[in-house]
Amino acid sequence: MRILTRYVFFDLLAIFLVSLAGMTAVMLIAGVGREAVRQGLGLVPVLRLIPYVLPDAMRFAVPGTMLLATTSVYGRMAAFNEVVAVKSLGISPMVLLWPVLVLSTLISFATVWLNDVAVSWGRAGVQRVVVESVEQIAYGMLRTQRSYSTKRLSINVKAVEDHVLIQPSFRMAATADREEIYISADMAELHANPVDGTLTIIFQNARGTIGEGGVVLPGRETYVLPLDEFSRQGAAVASTSDIPLRAIGPEIETQEQLRAALNQEFATRAAHQMMLGDFEGLTSTQWKDRRDKLEKIEVKLHRLHTEPHRRWANGFSCLCFVLIGAPMAIRRRHGEFLASFFACFLPILLVYYPLLMYGVERAKYGALPPQFVWLGNVLLVVWGLWMLRKVIRH
Repeated sequence: MRILTRYVFFDLLAIFLVSLAGMTAVMLIAGVGREAVRQGLGLVPVLRLIPYVLPDAMRFAVPGTMLLATTSVYGRMAAFNEVVAVKSLGISPMVLLWPVLVLSTLISFATVWLNDVAVSWGRAGVQRVVVESVEQIAYGMLRTQRSYSTKRLSINVKAVEDHVLIQPSFRMAATADREEIYISADMAELHANPVDGTLTIIFQNARGTIGEGGVVLPGRETYVLPLDEFSRQGAAVASTSDIPLRAIGPEIETQEQLRAALNQEFATRAAHQMMLGDFEGLTSTQWKDRRDKLEKIEVKLHRLHTEPHRRWANGFSCLCFVLIGAPMAIRRRHGEFLASFFACFLPILLVYYPLLMYGVERAKYGALPPQFVWLGNVLLVVWGLWMLRKVIRH
């Protein structure tokens, strides 16, 4: 029995690792290439992106690769009548199935970790590389297109010589603490400082307008911008999906304390206004703003409660895929393993992933309990156990 178990285990592991390497490489190239084209990155930033994009590529590649390895191994065993031979010796087919169940369980835990790392570490790393490469990106686009623009800033130049912008014009949109700025100059240079998170623009003989007033800046002048504002990536937007699993629990406690404090404050204010007979104040727009603030906390809490379920359900899709892949391959013993793979993957694509996305989307807003995210996994397990029962009995 141990010989059979080792034989199946190492056969599965070998095919899984080879397939995973190929699938991950394809997805990695696609992910890095998309980011490079979108941001206009050079070779060095692209190479720096690879470690940060790798977890994201692997978390999508692992479940499909595990299913492919399973249908390949068990489809070949069934085609060569190895399963029939094991049954004829009075050995349960479960001896052949335990290795894939154990392996897929271990890989499921690893995939949960990959889901966590990809969103909490990988996304932040990609953001950092793009922002730190903004000077190179800007000069590259200015040399080829003579223009560079972000949400808040646009630059047009006549030419670029080495590191010098010839006859540049800068337009910076108004912000909460700054009026709209338009500046043209004879020459200018850009110098990014990733350590300080700033970009310095050095003007030579500048003139323009700030708000409605005109300015003339003869000689050499400098202007400092936040690096995030100059980058097309923009400033990182805090998202619940970017929080590591270990930090979700403390964040839930913080939000619940904030909700309790707001509810207490609202009750106190309402009681005070009722005692004073200020019924008009109870219907003022201030109460609408307060309710909106409380609703934002409620939505964030729903998202925080949903996020762990999403990552664990995603990770354990490996085990669920295997539960239908192995018995399907054994039952289709006269079919090719690719036919078995697509016979499993098509229902997964049409049922599992839509259910997962629907559950996550509804649970994020409190319309469904977070546990609903597992519905697709449960359906795959039920289907897999039903087919597994038929394989063992027949």
